[in-house]
Amino acid sequence: MPSAEIIAIGTELLLGVITDTNTAHIARELNKAGIDVFRTVIIGDNHKRIAEAIRNSINRADIIITTGGLGPTVDDPTRNAVAEAFNRELIFLPELWAEINERFTAYGKKPSENNRRQAYIPQGAIPISNPVGTAPAFLLKEGNKVVFSLPGVPSEMKTLLQNAVIPRILQE
Repeated sequence: MPSAEIIAIGTELLLGVITDTNTAHIARELNKAGIDVFRTVIIGDNHKRIAEAIRNSINRADIIITTGGLGPTVDDPTRNAVAEAFNRELIFLPELWAEINERFTAYGKKPSENNRRQAYIPQGAIPISNPVGTAPAFLLKEGNKVVFSLPGVPSEMKTLLQNAVIPRILQE
């Protein structure tokens, strides 16, 4: 039976400003899918600490799910942390930037230059389209280990977990 760890990312979660509801939801859904959850952790917006937590989790679990830190601002460090944990560069995906632009257009808005940073993912990662928000998710697989990085907005995380992550886990 595969094992998983969940890493919730955000200083606002760590300091109790916002209650972390994502971890409980992810843990319940993984349990329903027959996945053992070994550990959960909350980490503030520090890419070095997040990268260390990912490396540690990979030593214990088959599946790591991060939630949060995929927004367009400098204090959204998840993509950088995943890249660092796997010794990868961040790469720009024009097709992901086009998707982000389309999503903003559908909302009647124009993306800022900061939103462009959401089109960068770790080299070798596979983007996961976000049909209910502007922050794309991604997965990075190395050997028999996989990291899924999901947005922190609960409605976005739940949609992606149910429609992309759980089906992919059950497929393998």
